[in-house]
Amino acid sequence: MKLKPLGDNVIVKQAAAETQTKSGLYVPDSASEKPQRGEVLAVGAGKFNKAGDRIPVDIAVGDTVIYSKYGGNEVKLDDMEYIILKSDQIYAVVQD
Repeated sequence: MKLKPLGDNVIVKQAAAETQTKSGLYVPDSASEKPQRGEVLAVGAGKFNKAGDRIPVDIAVGDTVIYSKYGGNEVKLDDMEYIILKSDQIYAVVQD
């Protein structure tokens, strides 16, 4: 990947939108919502506190996360779409 997040930014690859409901109905593209779930591809080193100490981000590459619906910025690079989020816009890590 050619993107390196700075500070407490996290780069996420958004999960694919659901095309079928659990009951088997197909959802048209116009009615589907963007998922709030994705895989972490890169994590910044963390931000600095007032004393100048770096506060590390407690999210790791490979984690599947749930993030804010309207948070982050969408970026397209080499025909791939990514979302760059602040670590505080990530609400949870999905555990198996």
